[in-house]
Amino acid sequence: MKNSRIVMLIPVGLAAVGAIILYAWLGSLWPDAANQLQIRLAIPENSLTELTDPNAGQVQGSLVKFDGVPADIPGSWSQFRGPNLDAISPETISLAKSWPEEGPKLLWSVGLGRGYAGAAVRNGRVHVVDYDEKEKADAIRCFSLGDGEEIWRYSYHIKIKLQHGMSRTIPTVTDKYLIAMGPKCHVTCLDPNTGEFHWLLDLVRDYGATVPDWYAGQCPLVEDGKLILGVGGKSLMMAVDCNTGDIIWQTPNPKNWLMTHSSVTPVEFAGRRMYVYCASGGVVGVSAEDGRLLWEAPEWQIKIANVPTPVYVGDGKMFLCGAYNAGSMMLQLSEQGDGITAEPLFQLSSKVYGSPQQTPVFYKGHLYAVNSGKELCCLDLEGNVLWTSTSAKKFGLGPYAIADGVIYVLDDDGMLTMAEATPSDFKQLDQAKVLEGPEAWAPMAFVSGRLIVRDMNRMVCLDITDQQDATAEK
Repeated sequence: MKNSRIVMLIPVGLAAVGAIILYAWLGSLWPDAANQLQIRLAIPENSLTELTDPNAGQVQGSLVKFDGVPADIPGSWSQFRGPNLDAISPETISLAKSWPEEGPKLLWSVGLGRGYAGAAVRNGRVHVVDYDEKEKADAIRCFSLGDGEEIWRYSYHIKIKLQHGMSRTIPTVTDKYLIAMGPKCHVTCLDPNTGEFHWLLDLVRDYGATVPDWYAGQCPLVEDGKLILGVGGKSLMMAVDCNTGDIIWQTPNPKNWLMTHSSVTPVEFAGRRMYVYCASGGVVGVSAEDGRLLWEAPEWQIKIANVPTPVYVGDGKMFLCGAYNAGSMMLQLSEQGDGITAEPLFQLSSKVYGSPQQTPVFYKGHLYAVNSGKELCCLDLEGNVLWTSTSAKKFGLGPYAIADGVIYVLDDDGMLTMAEATPSDFKQLDQAKVLEGPEAWAPMAFVSGRLIVRDMNRMVCLDITDQQDATAEK
């Protein structure tokens, strides 16, 4: 047994030496790529603890109720990137354009397991995918939007180890269903109000998916009672009946493209509803009706980690970006007979424009993002950078979103910045330290004048309303 453990560790040591050599080589060519590799180097699956448990697929869950009570607060942010999947708040509440010295008011704070999973909010409840390291369990948790008290927790035992954080997905919540993906691609459907179990899919065991390095990052998409997932393995993409967990359709995967961290986005083009997904071998568009492959674009690939979601900007144009020297690309969809083609319209280097981890925000005809140089920047649809925050104002891999005409940007260490969301120039409004860090990377959630953000270990809810307007109304 001792000798076998030594033999098992040999490839791990060789991998580590190779990583060091690769890092040094990248550093000499592309300093940005080397820095990203340094923070994103995957740990081999079986290098630190015991071999995979043969019974790991037999998931057993349990539900625990707590004393928290749902808040009587309107509004929702019930999925990744909000109500319209665009990271733009549709609310008309007047928000503060400056803060007092101590920053926006802290309404509540809760501790979480290590990770980057953001919140989904609906019916006065805040839902988060978490990982309990002590119990070795994925935990889908429900808190009160009013005071942060926990309402219920559904957990199932899954052995995972620290891979630069653990949970990193956002559930999708409707009035009937809560659907969440765990770090090892377990997809769970629960009652969003009570936490009662409906069904679970193990995408690895049952559908041949491969868990991405650093665990699953895809956020479930739900439309018309159907769950849409980019799978890899036996199916490139599939639709699931939310009521039963049964498969409605599957897209063949003859090229064996794998799951990435990117999420599926719905697109309407040429009178057809389709789902667009960045798989490991390229971007695909799949018919929403039957899962038929409509088009593919192998020109866009990120070998190490494909994270941002495709952004549709209208007129058949699809914007893509990523890290690891990928930069960005605009695809042009066109009708060709009864089919659709996708061709690159332009491509920008990572030094020009390329959001490494977060998805750019398309707002009033322009794209806003924090680029690979850690500068907030604005891009027009012809590929021209209109402004950047310059090297004097840098951010990191944290989230950004727009509300009330303001772009909110959170840096790695929990500094929250407000700037005008305008193509004319970078104009900072205010900033405040709202989290301790590290790695405040989870996407934001805006609900009824509240902003929910988190770092590696803690989630907070902030009051970002205009207090002067609120006082005047009284």
